[in-house]
Amino acid sequence: MARNFRRPRTAQPIADLNVTNMIDLGFTLLIIFMISTPLLIQEQSIKVNLPVESVRPQEKSDNTPVQTIAIDKTGAVFWGTRKVTLAELATLMTEADKKTVPPIISIKPDGDAKVQAFVSVMDEYKKHPNLMKQKFSIATQPTK
Repeated sequence: MARNFRRPRTAQPIADLNVTNMIDLGFTLLIIFMISTPLLIQEQSIKVNLPVESVRPQEKSDNTPVQTIAIDKTGAVFWGTRKVTLAELATLMTEADKKTVPPIISIKPDGDAKVQAFVSVMDEYKKHPNLMKQKFSIATQPTK
């Protein structure tokens, strides 16, 4: 008697899943990522001349008066609405630092502002310990 090894015919579809194509796709993607990763790392190692800043720890505290320092795209610094030099900014920050309740400093740099101007303002800010005890903010705008 001969055996029949064929599947019996049924009205239902066969539910077998052929994963060979998915394994080929997985290996192809793996090879692509293995080749492209070193290129991405090489691209991210661009040499940049960073601005200079002195090192000083930053402290935090709570209070309500707010003083705005704005930096426009040319690098000019404004104390509120008054244009000041870095020397005048140092004097104004020293006066604010001596108050019994120092103001919260809010810096509003222009998106195209010179980085060195921002770092100079931050460097001056860090020289005043009573101002550093207050909250600090850098104004930004949300992405669209």
